Amino acid sequence: MESSAPTQLPPIVLAFAATDPSGGAGLQADILTLASMGCHPLSVVTAATIQDTMGVEDVMALDAQWVADQARCVLEDMPVAAFKIGMVGSVENIAAIAEVVSDYPEIPLVLDPVLSSGRGDELASEDMISALRELLIPQATIITPNSIEARRLVQEDGEDEIDLDECARRLLAQGCEYVLITGTHENTQQVVNKLYGQDGVVRSDTWERLPGSYHGSGCTLASAIAATIANGLSVEDAVKDAQEYTWQTLKSGFRPGMGQYIPDRLFWAREEDAGDEPDR
Repeated sequence: MESSAPTQLPPIVLAFAATDPSGGAGLQADILTLASMGCHPLSVVTAATIQDTMGVEDVMALDAQWVADQARCVLEDMPVAAFKIGMVGSVENIAAIAEVVSDYPEIPLVLDPVLSSGRGDELASEDMISALRELLIPQATIITPNSIEARRLVQEDGEDEIDLDECARRLLAQGCEYVLITGTHENTQQVVNKLYGQDGVVRSDTWERLPGSYHGSGCTLASAIAATIANGLSVEDAVKDAQEYTWQTLKSGFRPGMGQYIPDRLFWAREEDAGDEPDR
């Protein structure tokens, strides 16, 4: 018997990112997060990686035409409520993605500038950083660098370390609407994340610093912001809700291998299951 199609579509989010066979970061993190937050995820593969929970061993960028064709094929078929861009793989891919998203200026764009792995493996060359500055940051609704990435995106050769407020000012001057700088890598007792707009700090949120190191936390946060924006929230409210979701995934994180913990993007489902267990 044929069932009637649902009358209401879930919000659709298109994620550009590299694959991660460990399931901790990259497209796998994006898909899990977006689905967990009620969205239908579309995925465009920018690169394939060899990695586990300890680090990235190698990266193979896809041909830029393949990246563009993947995106255009689904964009011509389905209405997208938000873009999320993670690891891009090459300068050519940055140019291809920038050209695709420029055709959809009305769609909010969340850019997570992935420059290195949690272990410190380099994932972006200086040419790629220049291309991000010139082609993608100006189109972004919000970018979500950690403090190390924020400094690397704006610091000039030979320049002393600059504070994060100045980093945000320089990033906003490159053309994005908002910057969320996360403080996980700062030497502070608690994690402080600040959202900046054109008029300065929009909100500042403080979170308990959890023990351990997490694989895919940045991907999770950026995808959660894309999901909440796709669900109709303002950027400020989306950032608030996405941080709460991400912190809960980290609090419930698990360590399946020999390296970092992985955020549990389905923590709420397991909490429900635990509550449903019969008394013994």
